Amino acid sequence: MDIDLISIQEVRGLIAKAKIAQRKLGEMSQSEIDKIVKAICDSAYTNAEKLGKMAEEETGFGKWQDKIVKNTFASKAVYEYIKDLKTVGIINEDKDKKLVEIAVPVGVIAGLIPSTNPTSTAIYKAMIAIKAGNSIVFSPHPMAKKCILETVRIISQAAMDAGAPEGAIGCMSVPTMQGTEQLMKHSDISLILATGGTPMVKAAYSSGNPAIGVGPGNGPAFIEKSADIPLAVKRILDSKTFDNGTICASEQSIVVEACSKDKVIAELKAQGAYFLNKEEADRLSGFILRSNGSMNPQIVGKSVEAIAKMANLNVPTGARVLIAEETNVGHKYPYSREKLAPILGFYCEETWKKACEKCIDILNNEGAGHTLIIHSNNEAIIREFALKKPVSRLLVNTPGSLGGIGATTSLVPALTLGCGAVGGSATSDNVGPMNLLNIRRLAYGTCEIEDLVDTSNNNSNMNKQDSNEDTINKIVGKVMEKLREKL
Repeated sequence: MDIDLISIQEVRGLIAKAKIAQRKLGEMSQSEIDKIVKAICDSAYTNAEKLGKMAEEETGFGKWQDKIVKNTFASKAVYEYIKDLKTVGIINEDKDKKLVEIAVPVGVIAGLIPSTNPTSTAIYKAMIAIKAGNSIVFSPHPMAKKCILETVRIISQAAMDAGAPEGAIGCMSVPTMQGTEQLMKHSDISLILATGGTPMVKAAYSSGNPAIGVGPGNGPAFIEKSADIPLAVKRILDSKTFDNGTICASEQSIVVEACSKDKVIAELKAQGAYFLNKEEADRLSGFILRSNGSMNPQIVGKSVEAIAKMANLNVPTGARVLIAEETNVGHKYPYSREKLAPILGFYCEETWKKACEKCIDILNNEGAGHTLIIHSNNEAIIREFALKKPVSRLLVNTPGSLGGIGATTSLVPALTLGCGAVGGSATSDNVGPMNLLNIRRLAYGTCEIEDLVDTSNNNSNMNKQDSNEDTINKIVGKVMEKLREKL
């Protein structure tokens, strides 16, 4: 059998069903949509443990206990944020300005699901798609196909029991590159929601269909001298060990000032970090990247013990993270890049301004537009960081992994984190339902052309020797003056 042809044909069938389903969703009331979203949430929450265990067993990434937390976040936390949002019909009306805003579903969404957060991402994307009146067809990562298919089976059945049309939530069971390409390029796909590696995100943006894709995270964590160092270290280690570092917003390096270097190192060691010597750091660096410069999937989501065994390192029992001191930043320096595992680079700079520059270097090398974390009690320095860093989210005094997705901050709860234009993304938002609909604006007239330009006096007030350019400038000036008065 030709697996690629089977995959392509399956995609076409899923899209056809999703298109019919979306038309029906588009005719539903807000209460009908909300009932379906609640059913998805409840079914996912009920099965959070089962799906978390399946994800770890199938992929070998992370810890099932933490995956339960992610599944709970993707269901309950996301639902609590979106449940009261207006996403159907008239969502806003300004009577003074005579402006009405109407929500319009985009249509059929293609949802690309990664292997690092497979079940939680599927739950989250299904909920925000349906909330905005869209249907969705998933392309699962082949390494996580079984757990993603089971997630979709559970939530789609719950959705249909609550009134959703059949086909509103679909998933490829034969995922191939050709099948996924067909999904992204199909003329009936209105939007691609891509979460995954850089090549896949680039493919989504080059598909010819609108796309929201996210680039790699590589967030540095700066511990400024005014910080509560023990608490900052706790937050960083809690974050980096959460699901063995598989969340893209997790810290990838620590940057400190020279004056507090010794205190930070002592605290890191006291809380379970193991600092590699030069020989060990060199040995491990060979396992972080593959020969083509991409991250080695063998280390992704693995424990310190597993990574140490892989690299033949003698690491103390109970070590929580592996840390290598580094000074360089660049494509060929693994510790300066994204490491979805309990591995951190460690940088020291003489001043906070130098540390600021180092953070920018790290981000511009990889991870621009994503996330940066600062631990500080100096508001002036925090604001300075916020003004200058090329990121879409700057997290203050919080764990990066959970802060970035909105679990420990007031950001929109999301598992797709936009990187903005600097990161090659269509948005800098934590993506939610409002990113998955269009807004039709009903705009009533508020004045006549005579209110903008006093045409009766134009000719008499203009000198006959004025050039055409002068005439145009005077008219434009009058229009702008009237508009300023209105505003």
